[in-house]
Amino acid sequence: MDNPLIEFRDVTKRFGSLTVLQNVNLRIYEGEVTTIIGLSGGGKSVLLKHIIGLLQPDEGTILFRGQALDKMSKEERYAALARMSYMFQDNALFDSMTVYENIALPLRETTKLTKAEIDRRVMARIEQTELSEARYKYPSELSGGMQKRVALARALVTDPLIVLFDEPTSGQDPVRKNAILSMIAQYQKKFGFTAILVSHEIPDVYFISNRILALYNRTIVFQGTVEELEDFEHPFKDEVIRSLEGLQEELTGLRSKRQFKVQYHATLKRGFLGESYTVILFTLETLSSIIDGLGHDAGQQAIHSAGLFIDKHFSPIGGFSTRISFNEFVTVLPYSDRAEAEAILKEFIQDFLEQGISFISNGVGAKRVPGECVESIILAGLAQGQPLEGIDSVIENAKTRQKEIGRLKCIMQE
Repeated sequence: MDNPLIEFRDVTKRFGSLTVLQNVNLRIYEGEVTTIIGLSGGGKSVLLKHIIGLLQPDEGTILFRGQALDKMSKEERYAALARMSYMFQDNALFDSMTVYENIALPLRETTKLTKAEIDRRVMARIEQTELSEARYKYPSELSGGMQKRVALARALVTDPLIVLFDEPTSGQDPVRKNAILSMIAQYQKKFGFTAILVSHEIPDVYFISNRILALYNRTIVFQGTVEELEDFEHPFKDEVIRSLEGLQEELTGLRSKRQFKVQYHATLKRGFLGESYTVILFTLETLSSIIDGLGHDAGQQAIHSAGLFIDKHFSPIGGFSTRISFNEFVTVLPYSDRAEAEAILKEFIQDFLEQGISFISNGVGAKRVPGECVESIILAGLAQGQPLEGIDSVIENAKTRQKEIGRLKCIMQE
């Protein structure tokens, strides 16, 4: 792996007699989305403030591109920290300023750019974050989602290398939480910045993060990929992961990926899968079109509707399901061979065609003409697995057999 962009070496921070961080070691890599998880009040925000230079460690070293910050000259340190931007938990927008003025503020306060150059940069970010129609409005006139977008545009207007997000989804409902994270992921790919998030909630972390850091009992106990986290055994999983994974169920009506794997292995161990089992893979093929056309909220509503419909159909007959990627759901039918599963899937498709799966769009963040909807194609594929065969290979087999079964439709809300 490349050298880290940011590295902590044995960092300790105390406030009086209270030790908040103790011997923290971590690495953050350029161009990735890194999420720091942990319980509320566990020191995540304190860690974030060390990265951006708002706090200094009592012990240990923080490095930027391999150089210790405390060994840099004043100019070098300022240059390093100037490449970072911070998106506050509550957005921290100024109510007396318009959207344009809020976004322009960092350039006016920290640069000597001309008025024309500031206008060019601000307007570019406004257009890129789809805020053109709101540029002369005040924060109080905007929805919560639009306010988040303004805060992100302001964080991006200085062309930062790193953007830090302090609890960006705090206080939001499950659908809104995932919409905000989807927005962050979209713009991180679009602009190429390194994203560092801290959260005591994990709505969609499996689908947007390259690396996870787990802060537990004042130190980092895990750092690695999402897949490595799932196989990591440590007491923090009882207190942190299990207390958070219910949000996945809250959003989609399905099990979290971890709960799904636990049930799969437990079922296999008890022999309930018999000589074979069947996997059905569902894909919302054009989910990105919904997000692009109708906004992130509509995309998350579509995910929510699809998850509930799948669970409603398969759970009563012993199937168990989870969302395995941004736009994919998988269902295991432990008691069915291929012929039985095909009959069950046929019933599901018939039910789907008669009832349909729909989601509501309120038009927030929409680029389409008011009243115009965007449909999402739904694919389904089925494959049979053997008890000794890894489920991942069965899922891949199901993917090769996918066909369109219908379309997920939207209902425009006035």
